Amino acid sequence: MSPKQQRGAATVERALAAALSVYAREGEQGLTVGAITRAGALSPGSLYHHFGNLDGLVHALVQRWLERLLAPLATALLEADSARDGVRAAVRAYLGFVREQPDAARLLHSATADRHGMAHARELRDAQEARLSPLAAWLQHHVATGELAALPPSLLESLILGPVVATARRHLTLGDTDLDDAARELPDRIWAAVRG
Repeated sequence: MSPKQQRGAATVERALAAALSVYAREGEQGLTVGAITRAGALSPGSLYHHFGNLDGLVHALVQRWLERLLAPLATALLEADSARDGVRAAVRAYLGFVREQPDAARLLHSATADRHGMAHARELRDAQEARLSPLAAWLQHHVATGELAALPPSLLESLILGPVVATARRHLTLGDTDLDDAARELPDRIWAAVRG
């Protein structure tokens, strides 16, 4: 990587870190070009150069943290010996991410990310295709073996992750849901809903 590319990569890193920091402190309303450039000691021009606009920066930020959520979740699923163990591992990996990365989890479960996800759903899914294809194959394999219910992958995904996402949102917004309780209770209840 040339020195110019290294400086560009460092600028992108600072901008993404600053954006998450600003979001964590001030929420969506505080997520402005001015706040991000101040927090990251960046010029507005460098932000526009690398991301195009504020929406481009939010897109890159959501992409980054979505990848960091999906990577351990996929690993947990794919390394499991059975569908039941995979469901348990995926639920625990997701909740572990929420516990370990609360600022990023708050962003990924926010109205900001929801709006962004709705506007860029196909693009986000395409960008994660390398990560999602093995998960779809895992689901199809376990449906074929009879371990998982014979449902379309999108419905299985919703049944597995829907309760976890709802639990994470409640924990992050209301703070009245204990992640340890969720990690103990949810895996078997979700398994009961998806087993073949």
